[in-house]
Amino acid sequence: MIIIQDIVGNVNEPQWRSRLKDAEIDLLHLDQWEAQKSRLRKATEGDVELALSLDRNTHLQDGDILLWDEDPNRAVIVRIQLKDVMVIDLSEVVGEDKDTIVRTVFELGHALGNQHWPAVVKGTRVFVPLTVDRKVMSSVMKTHNLTGVRYDFAPGAEVIPYMAPHEARRLFGGAGSTPHSHVHEGEQHAHDHQASYDH
Repeated sequence: MIIIQDIVGNVNEPQWRSRLKDAEIDLLHLDQWEAQKSRLRKATEGDVELALSLDRNTHLQDGDILLWDEDPNRAVIVRIQLKDVMVIDLSEVVGEDKDTIVRTVFELGHALGNQHWPAVVKGTRVFVPLTVDRKVMSSVMKTHNLTGVRYDFAPGAEVIPYMAPHEARRLFGGAGSTPHSHVHEGEQHAHDHQASYDH
């Protein structure tokens, strides 16, 4: 077993691109929950047993290099599969009068809370992990039809670089759990009773 205490680099860094060009690559596949852990034991694709013992503030990203052996030019690289994220844009709402802002933000909070969807607020944007099918989330947003509230979906890999570790845990930690779906007030709606929230 090999103990990993530091990240060597990332494949997207210019200094690593040429070095890895002809290297033998072994991948460590992690899901979005495993990627938030600083302590983990798992085998690579090539069956190399790794024990991650990273600093608690360290947070693995797709393409991180965990091992680099100059001779014989071998590397172990992290591959993380992150789910998409719904990005809600409130920038149009901010220009409205105070009563409209309060009402819209309250109604949005109620809509998200009613679905038990974890969320991260950054400026005028709200990020919500896909804990259910994209069509279900779109249906919920269309049902509430909040004036001035726009939403779209973005790959998790594009969103995570802008998140602090605790925000990434809220978005991706546990979001891969199987939700328990049921019908409520005429809407399909999913509860994720796992630890989706940052306690």
